Amino acid sequence: MDPVYVGWLSILPPIIAIVLALITKEVISSLIIGIFVGTFTYSFWTGGGIMKAVETTFGLMGSKMGDNINIILFLALLGSLVVLVTIAGGSQAYGIWATTKIKSKAQAQLATAALGVIIFVDDYFNCLTVGTVMKPVTDKYRIARAKLAYIIDSTAAPICIIAPVSSWAAAVGSNLSEAKGVFQSDILAFVSTIPYNLYAILTILMVIILASTKISYGPMKSVERIAEYEGELGELQSQAATDVNISSKGTVKDLLIPIIGLIILSILAMIYTGGYFSNEDVGIVAAFGDCNSSLSLVFGGFGAIIIAFILFVPRKLLTFKEFMEGIGEGMKTMVPAIMILTLAWTISGVCRNLLMTGEYVGDLVQASHFPMAFLPVVIFIVASFLSFSMGTAWGTFGILIPIVIIICEPAMATHPNLLTVALAATLGGSVFGDHCSPISDTTILSSTGAACSHIQHVSTQIPYALTVAGACIIGYFVSAVTGHHAFLTLLSGIIALVVLLFILNKSNVGKNKEVNTKA
Repeated sequence: MDPVYVGWLSILPPIIAIVLALITKEVISSLIIGIFVGTFTYSFWTGGGIMKAVETTFGLMGSKMGDNINIILFLALLGSLVVLVTIAGGSQAYGIWATTKIKSKAQAQLATAALGVIIFVDDYFNCLTVGTVMKPVTDKYRIARAKLAYIIDSTAAPICIIAPVSSWAAAVGSNLSEAKGVFQSDILAFVSTIPYNLYAILTILMVIILASTKISYGPMKSVERIAEYEGELGELQSQAATDVNISSKGTVKDLLIPIIGLIILSILAMIYTGGYFSNEDVGIVAAFGDCNSSLSLVFGGFGAIIIAFILFVPRKLLTFKEFMEGIGEGMKTMVPAIMILTLAWTISGVCRNLLMTGEYVGDLVQASHFPMAFLPVVIFIVASFLSFSMGTAWGTFGILIPIVIIICEPAMATHPNLLTVALAATLGGSVFGDHCSPISDTTILSSTGAACSHIQHVSTQIPYALTVAGACIIGYFVSAVTGHHAFLTLLSGIIALVVLLFILNKSNVGKNKEVNTKA
């Protein structure tokens, strides 16, 4: 299939997908319709008919799935590992251990955040595991369930989006494959965005600050005061029953060993696929640059499953039948993610491989004389709005990454770091919008994991998320002025966050004193 230049018609597929997602709040059907608009345009432009459009659609979809089959395999293996670790009792054992080691409210909050950081391989696993494990600990020190939900939500997607070995890294890397002319490999493209991913880094920093201090403002302030002085934690009384039988024999190592094994084996596999063990002239850095990251993650995931089998079955934490059933159940949990990814790959292929959207958008940007250095600020805001409206970070960066690559590539000669910063802004904005959205799956899972009111979680978290977003916008402005210098970009974001927290907290303390005086 040879691409054709169709002018403004080339931007219809992503625009229609975005608009429908905003209206329907449902990303899968929106992407499907956007794809069909693109393939019908291509078919009729080249003299084909309806059947040709349908054939083009599924031919392209099959091709994209084939090109990214290792990503699909890794997600299936990762889903299986998550379920196996849970039913083996590793997560539950960590919670029991934690109750004997934690001696204060600050320690309880920091331990919750630490567990969230440790479980970085998948945000779903993170949300449900951290909540289940830490509820007894946080309840002991009268930590509001809304605060628990905030900590869970803020150490789920933000840590996954900067962890090279995670389901999010695999998804992002598959979308970044179109930028291979700029980066040596998918993994290096992903890693290069980490220092500029201000929202992820600053959110984690904010969690640490809030957990270590008594800083609190907005709706969260009143919720925490009620929990501390009245003992009303805001927990939901009715809990959904689960059909999963969790082993009572699990230990902390049953949580840590499989995850550590996944990390180590994935890293070794990256070095292996990069030729380090087969070619004496290839160094470790060069091996990482030339590695097949998606295949390496499959090797790591498969190895982690084997480790889990050796760890669980001989000790009778799980029977062989339960272990195999766990693999199947884990794969099922990843089906929605795989669907979104497949459709995102396909609409990207429609834009790039069929309709020459890149050439058209590039011409528009050059004609507009927009100051390209400030593009990351705009992209962060756009990604935030889309993700909030659709309730999915994956769907957002799946739509935006191909467009961002198309826009930035012509400006790489004058702004060498622009693409990296713009991609980081896309990922950060996607996570920010996802954080604030009441229809986001991770937001829902965080309130579920903490067993608190979903609306209360959303209302108490939004002011905190907006604070970080404000610091990010300041950071990206400084980035534009300084030529996208990584250290200055991050430093300005950190300073902005600290200043904003100081102002907000001081203002809130002043209001409380005024209220007390009037009373």
